[in-house]
Amino acid sequence: MLDKKATDVLVLKVEPLTSVADYLVIGSADSDRQASAIADYIDGILSRAGSKLLRVEGLRSSQWVLMDFGDVIVHIFRQDVRTHYALERLWADAKRVTIPDEPTVAQPTVTPRLVKRKKAPAKAKA
Repeated sequence: MLDKKATDVLVLKVEPLTSVADYLVIGSADSDRQASAIADYIDGILSRAGSKLLRVEGLRSSQWVLMDFGDVIVHIFRQDVRTHYALERLWADAKRVTIPDEPTVAQPTVTPRLVKRKKAPAKAKA
């Protein structure tokens, strides 16, 4: 989700509270188009990882896209719709799972070195 600029991404472990799923993933999008792009991206990534999308709802309007992968249910909301439904409040007893920050690629420190260039030989006069 973060790769497609989803905001306020939250992972909740709901396994001890319900038998419907083990985890809920909730994220926000700035527009319907972005919500649809996030949903397509998640489907592609999880499909390549071997997870099967069992059901998807809301792709047509993309204000609230729900993706059911069995043990994981993904909710992608447009921000105003997310505020209205407030799933975080509904699942307040669920444990929040920390999402690791995206790894930053450390650039090796390179000390520039001076390179002496050889002068081109002078052309002989004919």
